[in-house]
Amino acid sequence: MAHSASAKKRIRQNETHHARNRWRKERVKKAVRSFEEALSDNDTAKAEECLKTVFKQLDQVAATGTIHKKTADRRKSRLTLMLNKAKA
Repeated sequence: MAHSASAKKRIRQNETHHARNRWRKERVKKAVRSFEEALSDNDTAKAEECLKTVFKQLDQVAATGTIHKKTADRRKSRLTLMLNKAKA
């Protein structure tokens, strides 16, 4: 258990940041799920719209440092490949 005031404050901050980062990652996961559902329904038009929202979510999460920028880029690339494969 922390004794100093600064250590106690750091614990509170870590809990807040942890909760916020989990929330951001969940938003990305939900967006990706909706994209994948649109792909499984063979609805490429809806999948393209969902992909735009996924891109936006990934960019926002990467900008805050919750995930790394290159991780976001890699995920965007893989999702784009999935969409292109479904269109073909």
